[in-house]
Amino acid sequence: MDDDSKLKATKNPPSGGSVAGRFIIAGGGTGGHIFPAIAIANAILKQAPETEILFVGASGKMEMEKIPQAGFKIEGLDIAGFNRSSLIKNIGLPYKLLKSFMQVRRIFKTFKPNAVIGVGGYSSYPVLKLAQAKGIPTFIHESNSYAGKANRMLGKNATAIFVASEGMEKFFPEHKILITGNPVRASILKSTVSREEGIRFFGLDPDKKTVLSVGGSLGAITINEAIDKNLDLFENNNLQLIWQTGKPYAAKGKQCANGKKNIWVNDFINEIEYAYAAADLVISRSGAMVIAELSVMKKAVIFVPFPFAAEDHQQVNAQNLVNKSAGIMIKDNEALALLVNTVIALSKDEGKQQVLKNNIGKMAITNADDIIATAILKNI
Repeated sequence: MDDDSKLKATKNPPSGGSVAGRFIIAGGGTGGHIFPAIAIANAILKQAPETEILFVGASGKMEMEKIPQAGFKIEGLDIAGFNRSSLIKNIGLPYKLLKSFMQVRRIFKTFKPNAVIGVGGYSSYPVLKLAQAKGIPTFIHESNSYAGKANRMLGKNATAIFVASEGMEKFFPEHKILITGNPVRASILKSTVSREEGIRFFGLDPDKKTVLSVGGSLGAITINEAIDKNLDLFENNNLQLIWQTGKPYAAKGKQCANGKKNIWVNDFINEIEYAYAAADLVISRSGAMVIAELSVMKKAVIFVPFPFAAEDHQQVNAQNLVNKSAGIMIKDNEALALLVNTVIALSKDEGKQQVLKNNIGKMAITNADDIIATAILKNI
């Protein structure tokens, strides 16, 4: 058996075999939910190697692709979230929720979990709700400073709640909260990729300054449009670009970059550790998880907060970094006019880059996954 096969066999031992426990990890929808979930799963397996772990997510969402790529099994639920932009699209929600509970019941009957971990996203709700009704220990990880709706609804009856920041008692029972920080993917934490290796991986030039644009796992229309509009300015200023567009903008991005040797473009970057290693500067949204990763990698970042995040928490996140001289912020409605010019100015200011790197690096937490895994294993 090769090494990869051994890894997958360890992660998913045959049902009915000797296992320390059977855990379900539920949730997803975005990378900000999925990648911490994978980090937690791997940390549990490191401490209790015979544990069996099953993921449950929403059919058709990115977790159905990313979780198997990480070597884990996943079951998909036919469920959808509340659509705030078109109320008529919510007509089928009660039926979908009822169907998802029936699916979860079947999963529980077959898998027989003795603990359930929710990482946020609407697919986590029926799984943790049923577990709580059955008296199965449930654990919640909330990565943001403003708790998601599913997590808020489930928090009262959770066994423990893991959060990234202080002040979360306004959402959850204070005695259940453990401040852990956000788990960062092992591929990032343990990365030994050099800058030159990263740049070569994308077929770019090690002698040129490199900008990485990551608008979130699903893309960011404003960031993409700002880059698209000013794409020639990168070459004119001797810059090259690694551009993660997200699926909705991928075709247009590739068309715009066609023939430009200084631009690498794709909808998603699976080997993100190579992109981080290659990057001298980063353009990013300011969700909690990407901030955790950029802190570990000590990057000079220009943040463009997603303006429709709950309670505008992405702007709060970014402003907190600006206050600590750990990042630069451009508001979403100003990005088209200011973003690329700000990138160019920062690329020419080595002193500013170093200040940003040093200060964001001070915020790095590297053992959140182990803290969470230890707490879960002690409470089952």
